[in-house]
Amino acid sequence: MEGRYRKDIHPGIGVNIVRKADQGSGHLTRGTVEAVLTRSPHHPHGIKVRLTDGQVGRVKEILPEP
Repeated sequence: MEGRYRKDIHPGIGVNIVRKADQGSGHLTRGTVEAVLTRSPHHPHGIKVRLTDGQVGRVKEILPEP
């Protein structure tokens, strides 16, 4: 699932994000959401989040829960 809607993202879920430094290459970073940083309900490039390890980026994929 894509990460363009804030309602789909909450702390504790697994996601793949693209960090600002990786936007050119499209390299994805996997992690668990600690905080949702985007306030608007929708963002065309993905909702911005902070992962539990401190990295910040826009959600490209929401990982299926096991």
